[in-house]
Amino acid sequence: MIESRCGILCNECHYKEEVGCLGCIHIKKPFWGEECIIKSCCEKKGYEHCGECEAFPCDQLTAFAYDEKQGDDGKRIRQCKMWKECQK
Repeated sequence: MIESRCGILCNECHYKEEVGCLGCIHIKKPFWGEECIIKSCCEKKGYEHCGECEAFPCDQLTAFAYDEKQGDDGKRIRQCKMWKECQK
């Protein structure tokens, strides 16, 4: 089951409980700001998640996945790969 555009597993995210986040697939505007460039890019291209994109993993997703403060050491990239494999 796809939980996010970028590969974050929403059920493991503390923001789900903390702020009542429904996950980016189910919201128009993220709770943390005006826009998420990953979410917007994916939706603009008509993809369910980043793993479907021909540019995957792009520079934006890679920077997000390995960000010092918010990154997960590439876990979300690996998750998008798994989702893509499951869709075949």
